[in-house]
Amino acid sequence: MKPIIASDTIPPEDAIRTDQAKQPPALYLLFFVEMWERMSYYGMRALLVLYMTAATTAGGFGWSKSDALSLYGWYTGLVYLTPLLGGYVADRFLGLRKSVTLGATIMMIGHIAMAVPGLSSFYLGLGCLILGNGFFKPCMGQLVGGLFAEGDRRRDGAYTIFYVGVNTGAFIAPFVSGTLGEKYGFHWGFGAAAVGMFIGQILFLTVGPKLLGNIGIKPAALVQKEKNIAGQVRSALSKIEKDRLFVIFALMFFVVIFWTAFEQAGGLMTLYTAEKVNRFVLGFEIPTTWFQSLNPVFIMTLGPLFAWMWTRLALKGRDPSAPQKFGWALLLMGVGFTFMVFAAQESAASGMASVHWILLSYFFQTCGELCMSPVGLSMVNKLTPNRFGTIMMGVWYLSFAVANKMSGVVGSFAEKLGETQLFAAIAATAFVCGAALLLFVAKPLQRKMHGIH
Repeated sequence: MKPIIASDTIPPEDAIRTDQAKQPPALYLLFFVEMWERMSYYGMRALLVLYMTAATTAGGFGWSKSDALSLYGWYTGLVYLTPLLGGYVADRFLGLRKSVTLGATIMMIGHIAMAVPGLSSFYLGLGCLILGNGFFKPCMGQLVGGLFAEGDRRRDGAYTIFYVGVNTGAFIAPFVSGTLGEKYGFHWGFGAAAVGMFIGQILFLTVGPKLLGNIGIKPAALVQKEKNIAGQVRSALSKIEKDRLFVIFALMFFVVIFWTAFEQAGGLMTLYTAEKVNRFVLGFEIPTTWFQSLNPVFIMTLGPLFAWMWTRLALKGRDPSAPQKFGWALLLMGVGFTFMVFAAQESAASGMASVHWILLSYFFQTCGELCMSPVGLSMVNKLTPNRFGTIMMGVWYLSFAVANKMSGVVGSFAEKLGETQLFAAIAATAFVCGAALLLFVAKPLQRKMHGIH
């Protein structure tokens, strides 16, 4: 009788079982599907705050910075709240594959609505994007985990490679949607995002059946019911499973701190870059939205290195635990915002800050992200019992929801406190939380993971 193990978030009989060092081909399918979906999301996100704050004569709504950042926080927060609903529906009724297709279709409708001028179509578009993302996002993370059998050490590396796909799309987005939006009109940029979403889904529907096989077709609840009938499993949580779930919930606090700081990139840091950074390089003024590509460029450059590093350390038995990686992520975030403090001091003294401060800040924030985001996805996949794996992925995204809303609230304080003080407060919070996690929290949580790294 095979007991339920937390890493079995996809029915084990459907997992691709191979001990080879190379990653399964289906990973690269998911890589490209996620790339096009993220191209659509980040293309819209690069324009969102600029669109809301632009004068009506320039095609925007003419909102204040505080109002725009508040709505930005609500939007990005709700984007990460709906995966809880989407995960429940996927586990109970639809399965992963149908949920991905449904979510992608709703998001495409949302991008099309955003391409139509007017406040009503704007809110309709945001609503569709929020709802569609709820079905799409948790299921993609679970499909990646389903490619591996229990105990496969390639999993963390696979999630890092998958995360490179996320950021490849984020890299493309500002150059396509951002440039169209800034040069030809915001609605052209929003329309381009719909095209990216369409390409990703055509790829998923045509290539997916061949490479994914049976992975993600059956809802987890149906698989659980079949096993209960066969007398193979019990539904009650064991002590080990409860401990592992506790680890996930405990780390969500630190995830909120990290992403509250990180998501300043789409709000406060975008406005700061537009107004107080000297964007002229060799006589060319870099469009503000192009700075949104710095993070994905660094991800694409450093991601394979991190994936190789985690895999090599795991093979040698020296791979840091997920809580330890989270601690380092927060420390690196603190370093990144220390450079933003230097930028704010320079702009306060001379009117404009040098662009190299922005480059350094995004670099260290990205290094922190690589220690946090793909590792977190892998950790949830490994620690969660299979019978509610996608729901727990949705629960994990609750921390992102809180963080994104908090990022808008925190960013809005810049007008009252000033950028220097606010950037310093963010850096200090990241340093303190990272040190506390490494020194006092990581080891107790690691014990509760019961052998899972």
